[in-house]
Amino acid sequence: MIIGLTGKNAAGKGEVAKFLTEGGYHYYSLSDVVREEMSRQQVRITRENMIVFANRMRSEQGPSVLAERILAKLDPEKNYVIDSIRNPFEVEALRRRKDFALLVVDAEPALRFERIRSRSRESDPQTIEEFRKVEAAEAASPDPNAQQLNKIYELADAVVENNGALEELYDQVRQVMRALAADAKRPDWHTYFMDIAKVAALRSNCLKRKVAAVIVQDHRIIATGYNGTPRGIKNCNEGGCPRCSHFGKSGQDLGYCLCSHAEENAIVQAAYHGVRIKGATVYTTLSPCLLCTKMIINAGIAEVIYNASYPMEDLTRKLLDEAGITTTQHIL
Repeated sequence: MIIGLTGKNAAGKGEVAKFLTEGGYHYYSLSDVVREEMSRQQVRITRENMIVFANRMRSEQGPSVLAERILAKLDPEKNYVIDSIRNPFEVEALRRRKDFALLVVDAEPALRFERIRSRSRESDPQTIEEFRKVEAAEAASPDPNAQQLNKIYELADAVVENNGALEELYDQVRQVMRALAADAKRPDWHTYFMDIAKVAALRSNCLKRKVAAVIVQDHRIIATGYNGTPRGIKNCNEGGCPRCSHFGKSGQDLGYCLCSHAEENAIVQAAYHGVRIKGATVYTTLSPCLLCTKMIINAGIAEVIYNASYPMEDLTRKLLDEAGITTTQHIL
């Protein structure tokens, strides 16, 4: 899950980020991207300079540049909190990750001004009039590359108010996180197993195409296989299969191909280890060929779920239908 944080000055975004990082989330800030670039160009880092510099980066490199640089660093298996989101295009970029949610941290203006005064930073507004002027400039701008917090607020998935004790803020964050976790969409079983098959296909050494199959029983993987030359034979990509080396037409001269197909390898692997596959489901990245179809039928597999279509699909589907095997295409 990725939690994006936005909010006006001294609203408490830092406290929320701290709370989440202490809970195991990894922290990034779009402001750090700006600071890194300013340091590289030897520009003095002040709040005002950062705003001007960030606007220039968005103008020259695209309005989502800060978010794009952070996205490139993210591991899909980890949870993150991303601070200092200030432009709608940054939200749009981050929403490419389906597990992204935008959280607004808000507080009363008078309270935020008091917090600013108490931290005594030289660059902070010193009067309420200066404070309001800065707020207005950051809240809305005709420049699409500038900060537009008002538009950001409209895109929020949740809002927490930081007008009281920190524990009250933390309680609100806990409630929001529980709600977001409850709404989080996990991949369905077909997508889950097909994704695993696609990763397994990366192990293939075939010159022509990379295919993999995963045999599943009761939502548990019991065998996998990918296409390539038999055990102990020179790999296809090393010249082990003459047909593949000559790049023959797909579906032709299969009798001369030394590569074992993905479904074939998965079924044989199960037999090698004495694993029963009767009634199982096979997920394959490519619909089975005629040979693999006959093996699937005789192995007692009950269901075939495939991603892409093989050139001989009509014949194989007819056989699978006649054998009473359910066949479904699942496109990722």
